[in-house]
Amino acid sequence: MNTQISIIGCGWLGFSLAKKLVETGFNINGSTTTTDKLNLLKEHDINPFLVTLNPSEISGDYTQFLTGSDTVIINIPPGLRKNPNKNHVAEIKHLIHEIEKQKVKQVLYISSTSVFQNEINFPIITVSTVPNAISNSGRQLIEIEKMLQENSNFKTTILRFGGLVDEERHPGQFLSGQKEISNPEAPTNLIHKTDCIAIITSILKNDLWGKAINAAYPKHQTKKTYYTNYCKLQNLPLPIFNTLEESKGKIIESKIMVQLLKYTFKVAP
Repeated sequence: MNTQISIIGCGWLGFSLAKKLVETGFNINGSTTTTDKLNLLKEHDINPFLVTLNPSEISGDYTQFLTGSDTVIINIPPGLRKNPNKNHVAEIKHLIHEIEKQKVKQVLYISSTSVFQNEINFPIITVSTVPNAISNSGRQLIEIEKMLQENSNFKTTILRFGGLVDEERHPGQFLSGQKEISNPEAPTNLIHKTDCIAIITSILKNDLWGKAINAAYPKHQTKKTYYTNYCKLQNLPLPIFNTLEESKGKIIESKIMVQLLKYTFKVAP
């Protein structure tokens, strides 16, 4: 296999994904925004490129980064927690323009299940559920999904992950000891990084394009139960939840993804 893929965003998920795809036999271009990481990518046989997206422009060696790739994986979180006024949609618009110029055939966009609103009745979210988020981040993700899906110059698959976890980066570590945590009865929608990488790899191998896919581990303990048990197992201070207010949440269904890819989840989050 000598297929070339460009991964935009070799961070916590993207770097691990790039390493796995190299092992699988793909030729991988990986982008980073920091010069310090260029050598790290190269050490793992990932072709390193310095590329930065801004609302006004793209900077760096983005042309060579995209040249020759049939597939581009966009794996960049909106970053609106640090910069709530940022126009992430404008950043992706510039990127789409360059993808068109390089005649890329397929785009895999790593989105989030946050495009669906949390509600009191905990709705079951399927692939036919229309994204309805009202948060700034959710609305921008919805707009980006729509831009990509409606672009006729390439085929797009939207992959919406639940909350990403692994052993070193787990939300329970951040919730430990906190007080007045909201939505204690809300269902959890989590997915281990190992499964994220395996699902992406399966999409690529099966040429599954033109789809919208939701992916979260199929067991949905309540937020209170899950994070309390996690902190107990890790000997961490227990989180304290606000049980006075009614919980809002949702249940992310992954049945269609499992059917399309004949997929079996590998790691419980």
